[in-house]
Amino acid sequence: METYQHPDARGYYGQFGGAYIPEMLHRNVEELAARYTEIMEDESFRKEFDALLKDYVGRPTPLFRAERLSAETGATVFLKREDLCHTGAHKINNTIGQILLAGRLGKKRIIAETGAGQHGVATATVCALKGLECIVYMGEKDIERQAPNVARMKMLGATVIPAVSGSKTLKDATNEAIRDWINNPSDTHYVIGSVVGPHPYPDMVARFQQVISYETKQQLKEITGNELPTHVIACVGGGSNAAGAFYHFLDEPSVQLVAVEAAGHGVHSGMSAATTQLGKTGILHGSKSLLMQTEDGQVIEPHSISAGLDYPGIGPLHAHLFSTGRGTFLNATDEEALAAGFHLAKTEGIIPALESAHALAALNKLELTPADTVVVCLSGRGDKDLATYMHAMNQ
Repeated sequence: METYQHPDARGYYGQFGGAYIPEMLHRNVEELAARYTEIMEDESFRKEFDALLKDYVGRPTPLFRAERLSAETGATVFLKREDLCHTGAHKINNTIGQILLAGRLGKKRIIAETGAGQHGVATATVCALKGLECIVYMGEKDIERQAPNVARMKMLGATVIPAVSGSKTLKDATNEAIRDWINNPSDTHYVIGSVVGPHPYPDMVARFQQVISYETKQQLKEITGNELPTHVIACVGGGSNAAGAFYHFLDEPSVQLVAVEAAGHGVHSGMSAATTQLGKTGILHGSKSLLMQTEDGQVIEPHSISAGLDYPGIGPLHAHLFSTGRGTFLNATDEEALAAGFHLAKTEGIIPALESAHALAALNKLELTPADTVVVCLSGRGDKDLATYMHAMNQ
């Protein structure tokens, strides 16, 4: 049966995916592709992974019925509380999985890229737990606007290296991490933080994040008697929280999958990260997907108020969901995301990450009815964004 969940043997979701990599990385990527499913399905791996998710991360995360948001929208709105994971976001689901996998591949040195800093913190956390060397690449601009997470990474023993080229954000940090991996192929594992990069990363990261929708189905069944919502909403930059939130609903056509991109100052303002609206097919960071580029193929610098959505591409699974119409792709501006973040704080007592605030902004863009059950993936908490929120309050 055809499924949206997994790519084909070459790592393609429809026309998107694959592995477009320099010769120096072939051995590493092919070793991963050959062994990741076998390792992930091994009983001892599953036991260790599941135990850490339960006892260290704090899973299952709650599915919270947001009464005041529900009253406002007219639908029943649930928040999947990934912000309550250890380290404050969904990212740790993937870093635990990949670092356990790296150990079974004999890798002692871990590198990562990070935008908002949540993936960097999650990587540094698990490296500290396992006693591994950790190097995190982060754009110089993101280091400034996500200072609390930089401090956390350093306290956890990671080396944070600024990326000073280009827009000095996530794309540039990813470039630096790939350069490092090319120079250190034998002892190093690159923990990619989203469903991007060469095969098998998009599939591997989605599999580690699928716990989000697995729990959601069980929790909905327990609370409402029906395991299927009518809508699942998640923000999308590269798209790992969305891949996890959508995963077990991908092949359920009755469930509307709503991905929310960052429109920045406006989709056509020249300061945006709404890839599906502005992007064309191309190659970025090792896979074929949609990306924002000029006529001659130069990557266009993205913009978003949220560092985690400030990326010029989108994961190949999401590009496939967009191109086939299986996913509904909306976008929210910086101002709409800020407003949604402040609104959640005042109505439900929860301060969301600015990334998650984009997903919340979509509640105003959908025509919802009392018959609808909506799950919003609250992918991270807003501690890291307080300086940005405060700046907006003082304008």
